Amino acid sequence: MSAANDAVKTVLDVTEIPPRDRHPAIFELFDSLAVGEAIELVNDHDPKPLYYQFQAERPGQLDWA
Repeated sequence: MSAANDAVKTVLDVTEIPPRDRHPAIFELFDSLAVGEAIELVNDHDPKPLYYQFQAERPGQLDWA
């Protein structure tokens, strides 16, 4: 088992959140995480824009799988 699998993980399903509120909700949850905790994101759209936003706004602060 890898260290990533040992992390505390919160599942966030954004499919029921209005699109304009999704990224703010994701960033709010991300900012509340302790080191070693993780988010499993459930969505219904391409996550690449979110990935690029994380790279711009939180550089070096996350691993993305």
